[in-house]
Order: sequence, then structure tokens, then C-alpha cells
Amino acid sequence: MSDINIIIDGKEVTVPAGSTVLDGAKKLGIDIPTLCHLDLHDTKMVNQSASCRVCVVEIDGRRNLAPSCATPAIEGMTIRTNTIRVMEARKTVLELLVSDHPKDCLACAKAGDCELQDLSELCGLTGDSISGKAMSTYKKDYSPSLIRDMDKCVMCRRCETMCNNVQTVGALSAINRGFDAVVSAAFELPMEETVCTHCGQCVAVCPTGALTENNQTWKVVEALADPSKTVVVQTAPAVRVALGEEFGHEPGTIFTNQMVTALRQIGFNYVFDTDFAADLTIMEEGTELLGRLQNYLDGKTEETLPILTSCCPAWVNFVESQFPELIDIPSSAKSPMQMFGSIAKSYFAEKLEVKREDLVVVSIMPCLAKKFEASREEFSVDGNPDVDLVLSTRELADLIKKMNIDPDELEESDFDRPLGMSTGAGVIFGSTGGVIEAAVRTAYELRTGKTLPRVDFEELRGFDGVRVASVAMDDVTLNIGIAHGLGNARALLEEVRDGNPRNIHAIEVMACPGGCIGGAGQPYHHGDASIVRARQNAIYEIDKNMPLRKSHENPAIIELYETYLGKPMSEKAHHLLHTAYSVKEKV
Repeated sequence: MSDINIIIDGKEVTVPAGSTVLDGAKKLGIDIPTLCHLDLHDTKMVNQSASCRVCVVEIDGRRNLAPSCATPAIEGMTIRTNTIRVMEARKTVLELLVSDHPKDCLACAKAGDCELQDLSELCGLTGDSISGKAMSTYKKDYSPSLIRDMDKCVMCRRCETMCNNVQTVGALSAINRGFDAVVSAAFELPMEETVCTHCGQCVAVCPTGALTENNQTWKVVEALADPSKTVVVQTAPAVRVALGEEFGHEPGTIFTNQMVTALRQIGFNYVFDTDFAADLTIMEEGTELLGRLQNYLDGKTEETLPILTSCCPAWVNFVESQFPELIDIPSSAKSPMQMFGSIAKSYFAEKLEVKREDLVVVSIMPCLAKKFEASREEFSVDGNPDVDLVLSTRELADLIKKMNIDPDELEESDFDRPLGMSTGAGVIFGSTGGVIEAAVRTAYELRTGKTLPRVDFEELRGFDGVRVASVAMDDVTLNIGIAHGLGNARALLEEVRDGNPRNIHAIEVMACPGGCIGGAGQPYHHGDASIVRARQNAIYEIDKNMPLRKSHENPAIIELYETYLGKPMSEKAHHLLHTAYSVKEKV
């Protein structure tokens, strides 16, 4: 296909065939404001509903203004983006949107991060210049992970594109017409009653406050203010390479030690690392993998392979509701967050001589599905959850700001011991491919009795949506599948369901693009893949500089087994660190 030459604001530009006017403007560095448009880099998906008309431009020879995001570039086309007519049209469109929008910006969770708010300021909206019928009032939909406030929906349909085309979950669709038009679940059911996986990627792309996380910040503050409670906090690996963005640092800035000090200043009694629990997960999940693999090699046909990692709760929700025939394949190992909660409220509580119900476990996660996971009934004892409260990376940043803490002015400090000691294998859990690479590092040495000739498994890394690689382990070659993004996971699971033609033994799935580094609780990246890549590079940089890089070499993990658990997959370990999944039939 040949290139196309067009002129935008008097400047010539050449774009590939199939490009839009907006693509040409971007190439020239000309900023055309957009609202509904979203270019989801690395997913090859673009939201081109052209529903908002904010990006209209004038094209010579055409009577009507055209939406630049959905208008194909044609050879010789002359476009103007900055005429009075265009500016007036954009302002009118925004006035119509704002006239139909709640005026609670000061109390909105997206205040300061709202694209509608930014565009209104850009176009000089100063008040209600247009009045008319207001949108029908919808009840807010609360789930443990997210809140839907459809009075703030501007029908950009970004969430619909993400849910249906990228994640292939199919929980959202446009319904009704006119002022009642909104994106909703089937039959307008609450999200908890649908196939929603709680991945939160709809929240990550929503330009307004229509979709936000279920904020638990003040519940954390209340726990910290209660003198009868001992409050511990754990932080996921992906948080430390994204938190700095909320304080003006470049994406990929490693913010670990400033974060630890900030958490102490907030008032947590102990600051621990989810990487410790990631190492623990590898000991359990890796042992389970080796056991299943050996049974398979011994000809035990009832063995269920491939084994699927179970660290991502959105992915677990996905397989429970959409692939019930594969329900026995995921590892029974809990996620690192839940393993930490279980160990904190048993092993650590006993060390402190604190009652389980008086120990509050707070998790800082890059993921909104973790809020849902913590609420699952199987992760509690007599009604007391293993993990009490979950904050996203954004919520932690907001709490730090609320307390007037400047992380850049703090002395750096390390995590508390013993649940703060970890290896490089634990930190790479934050990136797609990291869980299975960490498992291979340990599984290889446990199976062969030999030291790994190389620790870095480059063949398991990357950003391809689906990757398959093989790792030689002396007498057996382990075939590994990796998928990130639920749409990619679907393709891999359908292959397994239909006969596993590539003979894959183990699969890692992460629901979010890039893995946890691209989680829906991270600072908004607005579809910019370079931000997620920078976070990934930082994750591997931390791993490279760790003194220990294999989970089974973690002294705190060794001590935990020697003094408390016995050995991986023991009866006690299975009771505390494993679970079972069930088929969820939802709309």
C-alpha cells in the first residue's frame, strides 16, 4: 500500500495508507483535542467511535466539519485544525457535554485527572452557557473493586472497547437512547452479577469520573488511628516503579526506599514487601509444577497440564466464568498478596503475640482486582479476612500528599524483616513473563540439582501478547506459554481447550497489558506504551542488582519452612497457602 500526502495547517505530511487525519496531525506535532479517541498502543486496538466530535476539523471541499479521529486521510487532502469555525464547534460540543454533566468536580474522584475537565479549561468554558434537560439519574454501582457513576458517562465508549475488544470479557455495552443512553452491563445488572473480571482496565481508560476505584483510603486512616490495632502494610513489586510518576518523576523511576520511609511516616507499624510472598509463591507453585510435570512424564494420564499460574485475580475470575472446563488447571497456590495475608495473620501474629483480629493487613497494589480478591470468602477465617484493605498505587500517592509528605525529602530506608526480605525473582512478578521466569529459576535447580548456568531467561520476556518458549531442564524440555491482556489469554486458552497442540506444560497469564506494571491502579498512562515499557525496564534493573535472584535462596523463606511450614506443599503449607476455584455462572 502506498503512502498518502496531505496538508494540515499549511504543512505537508506523508502518512501510510489507512491513516486518519488525526494520525497525520500527530506526526506533525499538531495537537487536536480528543475525548472518545484512545489509541491503545501494543494492543493494536483503537477506539474510533467518533461519538464526542471534540476533534472536528475543516477539510477543503466538504461542507460539514469532520471528526479527525475517524476520517481517513486521502491523497491531496487539505485540512485546517485551528479555524474560528472549528474552535467554536469544539466549544459548543463541550458545552453540551458539560451541561448534561454533574457539577460535583470538587468531590469527584477524578478531579485533576479528568479529561473532560481539562478540555473544558482548554476551550474556555467558564459556566453553564447552555441549559436543558439533565441526564436521567442512575444509581451508583458499587463493587469491591470499582464504582460506576453513570451520571458522569459521556458515551465515549472507551470502556466498551477495552472490555469487549481488548479484554474480550464482554461485560459492557451501550444501551438506551438520547438522555438515557449509557454504557452498562446486560439488563443493567450490578457488575458483581456479570462476567466482569474486576481487572479495572475500563477504569484505566475512562476519561471522566464515571468509572473509578472503590477507594479505601479513609478505612486505612481509621485503622491507623485505632490504638488497639497493629497495622502492617505490604507493597507489590510494580508499585515501586510507578509511584514516582505521581510526584513528577520520569516513568520507570525506582522509588522503593522513599516509599518505605513514607509508609513509616504515615504510621504503619511494620512495612513489608509482597516480594517476600512472591518468593513464597514460587516455592509452592514451583513445587506443584514439578509434581504435576513428573506425574505427566510417568504416564499418569489423569494429571492436569498445563498448569496455569494463579497470581492474577482478574485472570482467575476470567477462567472461572468463561472457561469452566479448565477450572482444574490453575495452580492451587494463592496469589502473593493472599499468601502474605495468611502468613502475617498466623506466623507473624504469633511472633508478636497479637490476636488475628487485632492485626490489620493493608496491601498496596497496582491492581483493582486485588480489592475484589481480598473480599473473596475463601480468603478469610471466621469472617476475618487475610487481607483487610487494599489501596491502589494512585490511592497511596494521594494519601502521601494528604499527609503533606514529600518523598523526595525523606531519607531512604529498607523494609522490615522477616517479611520484607526478598530476591530478584520476587520483584519480576511485576512484569509479564516474570512469574514464570521466577518459577523456572527455582524449578530448574530443584529438579536438576545443578546451579543455573544463566539466571536471565530472555526468551520469556517481551511485549508480544502471546509468547511460547522452551526451557531445557536436563532430561525434559519445559514448554511455556505467556499471555498478557485477557484477549490474548483467551486465544491461548482456546488452544489448550482444543487439544494443546504445542504441548505447553505451564502458562502464565496477566490480565493487564504489560502485566502488573500496566495495572488499572497505577498512575494513568493514557495508552502510552513507552510508560509501561519504562516500568518494565526498571523491574528488571532491580532484579539485576539484587544480591539474591532465586526464590529458594531467600533466608527468610528458608527459615519460614524450617520453623513453621515444614516443606513446600506440606499439610500446613497447603492449609495456609493454597485454595480451590469454582465455576461462576454469570451474565
